Amino acid sequence: MAPESGGPAEVVRRLAQTAYQAGTYRTEIVCMDRPGEPWLDADSTLPIHAVGPSVGRYGYTAKLDRWIDENLSRFDGVLVSGLWQYHGLAVWKRCRAKLPYLVYAHGMLDPWFKSAYPGKHFKKLLYWGVVERRVLRDASAVLFTSPMEAELAPATFPLSRWNSFTVPYGTVKPSGDRVEQAEQFYAACPGARDRPFLLFLGRIHQKKGCDLLVQAFAKLALVDRETQLVIAGPDEQGSKPELISMAAAAGVADRVHFPGMLQGDAKWGAFYSAEAFVLPSHQENFGVAVAESLACGTPVLISNKVNIWREIAADGVGLVEEDDLEGTTRLLARWRSLTVVDRTEMAAKCQASFQSRYQINQAPRVIASLMQQHMAVGEYSCAHR
Repeated sequence: MAPESGGPAEVVRRLAQTAYQAGTYRTEIVCMDRPGEPWLDADSTLPIHAVGPSVGRYGYTAKLDRWIDENLSRFDGVLVSGLWQYHGLAVWKRCRAKLPYLVYAHGMLDPWFKSAYPGKHFKKLLYWGVVERRVLRDASAVLFTSPMEAELAPATFPLSRWNSFTVPYGTVKPSGDRVEQAEQFYAACPGARDRPFLLFLGRIHQKKGCDLLVQAFAKLALVDRETQLVIAGPDEQGSKPELISMAAAAGVADRVHFPGMLQGDAKWGAFYSAEAFVLPSHQENFGVAVAESLACGTPVLISNKVNIWREIAADGVGLVEEDDLEGTTRLLARWRSLTVVDRTEMAAKCQASFQSRYQINQAPRVIASLMQQHMAVGEYSCAHR
């Protein structure tokens, strides 16, 4: 549940909070964090049980088995967040044919990983045959966050059979004082104050295309002397020094800013203050930051590997290009070519798009309905086995 782990952890928290506030259902979260971490007690209405530390990236711990054995009878169903770790197997062993469980895939079945990390894919293929395909096969439903994610997933591994369901996904509309939030952002990133800037906000990771963004921005900077670039987020793979060197070699080091991870008011201030949010990602099952940007009325510039790109284009709230250097360069050039009127009209559509598509308050009702359907029929494993 660490904030640095990205969008899925944030959505798990938001989903649970929204369901509780609406009276739809109550959630308790079980995670592999070490007990006592500061982010675990952020909300007194949301019990979070930390059973870590776990072993390696697989996340095995016998404490999880004990917790499930002691507590499962208190619940009507289980929502598994993510794949390829022990928690899915632990739930499968105890819930199949006994209690409804749903699995959020969170983009982890996307075929991009197959080509980008062939060695990891081979290891996953072995685990798939033994464990993961059974976890998904026997789930009441496998949840996808966009139609495109659901379309792509079955082609990644053999014998891919599950009950697929696309659920509403997103975040909540921010509250608070926009002026104060902007000040919080500028305190974290003073170099962007009083200057137009483009914003990347997320994990600094190979798949996000940050290297493409720096290179494309350097080309934009040749004809645009004012616009800055803000790359905000945790440096998950140690890529920041390389990006800084890349910016320096292109002569734009003083115009590319790295304020680190932004949270709370500083994050919302960044979205409100940016001209546009940019995500030239190579793979994105949804992109929570895209929804956050729209909630703030800020247009988005994304690649066509962000799986909600068709909806973004249809709503007219952003621009879309290929996830390569040429595409990212075109993305920034197209944005620069828009008139003030064009940009204003695009920004005016953002919040309506967010409200109709990406408010997370729709998701708890869907999840509750799926659970109730399987509870009603008393069949908790998939009929197509």
